Amino acid sequence: MRLYNILLKPIVTEKTANMSVKKSCYAFEVDDSATKIDIKKAVKQIYNVDVESVNIVNTREKFKYGKKRGMQLRKRETKKAYLTLKNTTDTIDASIVS
Repeated sequence: MRLYNILLKPIVTEKTANMSVKKSCYAFEVDDSATKIDIKKAVKQIYNVDVESVNIVNTREKFKYGKKRGMQLRKRETKKAYLTLKNTTDTIDASIVS
């Protein structure tokens, strides 16, 4: 599996911004078939930082019913990875992943 296919996009929210400042922790949306070891290797080679731990969260598919009769909106299921860096002075520039 190619490195840029493992890390799909960074998750940039208020919560993840606070985590990156306080605990040196970053969040990425990753491929469904990626393992913790694959994610750790990809981050090490792309960003040149050492990763202490990788936590993975699988979100389920959610449905929402619209105003019109029979209209149904769907949020797709994703796989998120929360990365904690060994060195707290290291940073990840999220604009590199494409």
